[in-house]
Amino acid sequence: MKVTFLLGSKSDEEFTSKISAVLDEFGVPSEIVVASAHKVPEKVVEIMDALNADPQPQVVITVVGMSNGLAGVAAASLVHPVINCPPYKNLEEYMVDINSNLRYPSEVPSMTVLSAKNAALAAVKILAEGDSDLKAKVVERIEKMKAKY
Repeated sequence: MKVTFLLGSKSDEEFTSKISAVLDEFGVPSEIVVASAHKVPEKVVEIMDALNADPQPQVVITVVGMSNGLAGVAAASLVHPVINCPPYKNLEEYMVDINSNLRYPSEVPSMTVLSAKNAALAAVKILAEGDSDLKAKVVERIEKMKAKY
């Protein structure tokens, strides 16, 4: 089991660390792969092929700003669930770039989650469907959260 991060640029690694920190809390391993769908599409195809050949359960989280073609390519090509978590730095970026993260054609099921923490938790919950130990950690996390309120 793992989470694979697909980044459009190395500059997205800092944002990705917010997601991986939550995954670490659950003991979910992750790896980072950087490849722009616009600049090196042939590399992206190779990555998709390798991910599809990997038999372990996994979730792919794309972290791409500006024009996000990578999440759509991943969602259309992968057998694994794809969560898109754009690394917006401010409201202006959000307002300009959000549509490239929300509007996909049919048969391209990318889920967009704007919070780094929530993207990690969504990935963990997906992986927990097939792992009872991880599911127990999710239940514990939910109970702790509810106890605060």
